[in-house]
Amino acid sequence: MFREQVELKTPAQIEIMRQAGLVVAETLQAVKSQAGAGMTTGDLDRIARESIAAHGATSNFWNYGADDEGHGGFPGVICTSVNDEIVHGIPGPRVLRDGDLVSVDCGAIIDGWHGDAAVSFTIGEPRAIDVELIRVTEAALWAGIGAARIGGKVGDISAAIEASIVAAGASYGIAEGLTGHGIGTTMHQPPWIPNVASRGRTTRLVPGLVLAVEPMVSIGTSRNRTLDDGWTIVTLDGSRAAHAEHTFTLTERGAWVLTAADGGREQLGSMGLPCGAPAT
Repeated sequence: MFREQVELKTPAQIEIMRQAGLVVAETLQAVKSQAGAGMTTGDLDRIARESIAAHGATSNFWNYGADDEGHGGFPGVICTSVNDEIVHGIPGPRVLRDGDLVSVDCGAIIDGWHGDAAVSFTIGEPRAIDVELIRVTEAALWAGIGAARIGGKVGDISAAIEASIVAAGASYGIAEGLTGHGIGTTMHQPPWIPNVASRGRTTRLVPGLVLAVEPMVSIGTSRNRTLDDGWTIVTLDGSRAAHAEHTFTLTERGAWVLTAADGGREQLGSMGLPCGAPAT
């Protein structure tokens, strides 16, 4: 353990997290490729459920947050957030329509180790403003990952995410109070990773630390509220939002993105950065 609360992983444990990460990557790809107008968000959950099971993994979203008697937990294996829903949308009977913006958050567990990632996409013919929102959100995610270095600080990630979004224009809001997190034997654990620059000291980045970085961006206000279902968080002004997330660790060579099929090689390479994934 690091600073008593931050969980450090051995190389063997990170290899298992990579396996969980690949399940998440393949599940998100399956959901995105099959999603279409006329389907329900519950249909997307079924696709994800079948994918996770087919890989011999279990879901870390299903029944998350349940009480001691097993009641009140999250009722899906993915979060499906549509249009003004930022995160934690509950899959169910909602019918997807042409032009909807959908964010899907997914997690998986293998041998007790977790993976977590999210992707946003549009249904049918996209609006140009939504395409740009997704691009801005994904760019912020990779800016944060790209800023991480062994010996650096979590604050470096947060500052890079905020700077990337601010550079995209004043019309974008960074969702208040929602952060990335450490991940390992549990899905959510310290350190917490704000999407805005942090004041004061933040956790040092060291080998064995695994983080889930996840900017959430809207075309409008940064303010949000939780719906009566107790889960779904929406923008306060009804503006559309996007969510992008990856789980990654750091090696001496650079970032290894555990939930990217290629380990992050293509995206980091396009930024002129090395990838810390093992040689294939």
